[in-house]
Amino acid sequence: MSAFEIEREDAVATLWLSKPERKNAMGPEFFQALPERMRELEADENVRAIVIAAQGNTFSAGLDLKSDIGAQIQSSLAGGLAADREKLWHLIHELQHSFDAVARSSKPVIAAIQGACIGGGLDLVAACDVRFASKDAFVSLRETRIAIVADLGSLQRLASIIGQGHLREMAFTGRDVPASEAFQMGLVNAVLEDAASTLAHARKVAASIAANSPLTVRGVKAILDAAQSEQIARGLDRVALWNAAFLPSEDLMEAVVAFLQKRPPVFRGR
Repeated sequence: MSAFEIEREDAVATLWLSKPERKNAMGPEFFQALPERMRELEADENVRAIVIAAQGNTFSAGLDLKSDIGAQIQSSLAGGLAADREKLWHLIHELQHSFDAVARSSKPVIAAIQGACIGGGLDLVAACDVRFASKDAFVSLRETRIAIVADLGSLQRLASIIGQGHLREMAFTGRDVPASEAFQMGLVNAVLEDAASTLAHARKVAASIAANSPLTVRGVKAILDAAQSEQIARGLDRVALWNAAFLPSEDLMEAVVAFLQKRPPVFRGR
């Protein structure tokens, strides 16, 4: 089954994450297909707004470390030579590019979030223009809990959405943030009763956007994005360099072992 399905209704397209049996975890197929689907929607003149939603009870569990991506990361971490560090740097940039395709769309993108939205899931919704969530939803920038600096866009994009204080707390603690709190900090624009009402609301807002002049909407988005696009690009490159250099660590290995042993990790900063 494909990582995505597209549903069109009038001028609104819904891009579905369609791997509910894997909790919409993000493997190689996801990262290859996302830019392709976004280019397809970008080229469709009948589509004026996009909703990103997920099938099943989970928006996304984040990176699928059981996929080839996990194997690529492990391979890059195994060696200590410059060539291994360069491979990891390229891999991080490739994954970043997929979410860039969402952020750089000329058409407004709205996220409809339900259930868990973890790691890469948060990177994805951070790249959207507007976010709505169901009451059962929660978001988590939890990479710190597994000794990783988040490197796919949340650290770069969320500051302008929720402010440095909220972002730093989320990033430093890695805690789960419920939908009600995400609303209070401005991460989501509204909290709805359940997944169905969240999707309906997202589509309603998308339809109201699509009713406006598409040229003007594109212009508004371009002007809003211009002020921060270069800063985000610099931040993404910096974190790719950082993780290529420093991701291999005893703390990361301890996090993996602790996860497998189902115990809290003991970090020593090495």
